[in-house]
Amino acid sequence: MTTAEAAPEVSHRPRVADAVLAAGLAMVVAQLVWKFELVRRTYFRQDDFHYLIRGQESGFTWDYLMWVDVGHLLPGGFGISWAMARLGGYNEVLAHTMTMALQAGASLALLRLLVVLFGARPAILVPLGFYLLTPMTVPSLSWWAAVLETLPLQLALPMALSAHVLYARDGRARHLVAACAWTVFGLAFFVKAAFIPVLALVVTACWLTPSWRGLWRLWRAWAAYAAVLAAYSWIFFTGLYGSVQINHSTQTPTLPSLEVAGEFAWLLGSRGLVPSALGGPWAWQPVGDDYAMAAAPEPLVWAGLAVAAAVVAVSVRHRRRAWAAWLVLLGYFLAADVVPVLLGRIDVLGPGVLGHELRYLAATATVVAVVIGLAFIPLSGEQRPWLRPREGERLQETPLRRTRPSWSWLRWNWLRWSWLRWVWVPLVATFAAGSVWSVAAYADRPLGAPVRAYVETARQALSRVPEGTVVLDTYVPPGVAAAAFFHEYARHSRLLGVPDPWPVTWTSRLSGPLRNPMTFDARGRLRPVAVKGLTIPQGPACVPVGPREVRFRLPTRLPGGEYTAQISYLNAAETTLSVRLGLGVAQAAAGKDLGRTFVRITGEGGELALRTTGGPGACVGEIRIGTPVPDEHAAAIPPRQVGG
Repeated sequence: MTTAEAAPEVSHRPRVADAVLAAGLAMVVAQLVWKFELVRRTYFRQDDFHYLIRGQESGFTWDYLMWVDVGHLLPGGFGISWAMARLGGYNEVLAHTMTMALQAGASLALLRLLVVLFGARPAILVPLGFYLLTPMTVPSLSWWAAVLETLPLQLALPMALSAHVLYARDGRARHLVAACAWTVFGLAFFVKAAFIPVLALVVTACWLTPSWRGLWRLWRAWAAYAAVLAAYSWIFFTGLYGSVQINHSTQTPTLPSLEVAGEFAWLLGSRGLVPSALGGPWAWQPVGDDYAMAAAPEPLVWAGLAVAAAVVAVSVRHRRRAWAAWLVLLGYFLAADVVPVLLGRIDVLGPGVLGHELRYLAATATVVAVVIGLAFIPLSGEQRPWLRPREGERLQETPLRRTRPSWSWLRWNWLRWSWLRWVWVPLVATFAAGSVWSVAAYADRPLGAPVRAYVETARQALSRVPEGTVVLDTYVPPGVAAAAFFHEYARHSRLLGVPDPWPVTWTSRLSGPLRNPMTFDARGRLRPVAVKGLTIPQGPACVPVGPREVRFRLPTRLPGGEYTAQISYLNAAETTLSVRLGLGVAQAAAGKDLGRTFVRITGEGGELALRTTGGPGACVGEIRIGTPVPDEHAAAIPPRQVGG
């Protein structure tokens, strides 16, 4: 009788099974309490703002949901973003609640899969504990956009595999429907869910059925999975080549050179996967105040590789088909973790940076936990799981030759097998200590506090200025949302316009006569605009300017570039000024009486020439030319940063 045909193993010790389940649930709860201390300190960052702004500005349409963002198709995540933008925008409570609910679901789903595969035996607490403790999942928990992708996959993968295993055992159609439904759920959030049917095929071939004939009996499952993947592939590739990115270009995936691909795979495996699977990386390289990448010390990297090789060797020596388990992990790592990055953004940041990014491995933690179980724990009902029989198995095989084994033989056999049980104790203890240390080291930073303080301060500032106030629409600091990646989505007007726009007048450039324009300082407070650069001071009286050019010599020559000129005036009537810097010419309106006007001009030279066009003359006072910045000497609104 094959394993697929065998009924799940029923424990003859129900108290032990109940104790194992109770311990597993307690471990899950403890993990949630532990990780909530990290999650509650996080705030929205980078892609999070982009997703929420886009959700606020878009309708709930097919085009909105099926837009492919640099190789990421996540209609489920976009749907949540659309709803979040209308439920308070940057709603931390809702985001954190969703994160912890998904984390709880993913943890319980893995516990269920381990019970389905191996039974409720104490050994399953080891792979479960690995998943609950590993720092592999921690960076993604501090990034809401990553949560939208990775946690639903961590929930869908074990649920789909559990349903598939049950279908392989009893052939009930409801299990197949559940497996397909969970696969579709995963695909709605992350393209990596396309590998769930592949994992189901490999697990079935290597552990559930011993022959291809047994695989053929599951033809309905493979047909259903193929239909799901075919439909998803059509949607994905149609969106991939048709979606216009936020830089107004379309994406054409190309593979990098073999050298770049090999370097990235090696770095992500040796500096990311292996150290984090052993409780690392133990040290982090900060990326701003709210994120960090793995920075495992070099000696520990090589020590970790040696330990990983030893673990693999021990399992292959004693466990049947353990080699297949490790090949599953290697194949998943290369296909699901390495290749998508090579097709996506490896050319933007390079392998030296992305090779230390644990966010790419978050969902792989679930696969590693399953592989640990397959490599060391017999499946429920599995026949002859070990390459070398243990003491009881050998006695059953040779009852006539040795009905009463000698004491020396029993002692040698006990020593030979007991070390495999007890060697887990120091290894698990070391892993647990390293994981706690690594997570504590990651959490030993402000996390979301600086971004939260900036956004809340900016929103409070906008609520305090009069309606219609002119605000220079600059980019937010790179630590909030990097303009190099998010372009117009990183402007204050769009980032602070969620969930509702503010009643102020936004302007991307200063032009014409403006009364007390304001701009944001580095802490999110509003201050009056000051032009930093060169100044032509005001004389005892203003300088008359008419149709003929009047030239004002600059203190130093300006190199080629784009500048903002601020011109003070005292006019008898409204007029228009023509401003020239070298070959660059721009016009600006000037009002009546005392005021100042602004003009944006591109050019170079050592003097600024002014004249009026089609109107009465003007009388010009102080002129400043340079870059608009917040006036640090003026009063800020609010006086102090929120939370600062």
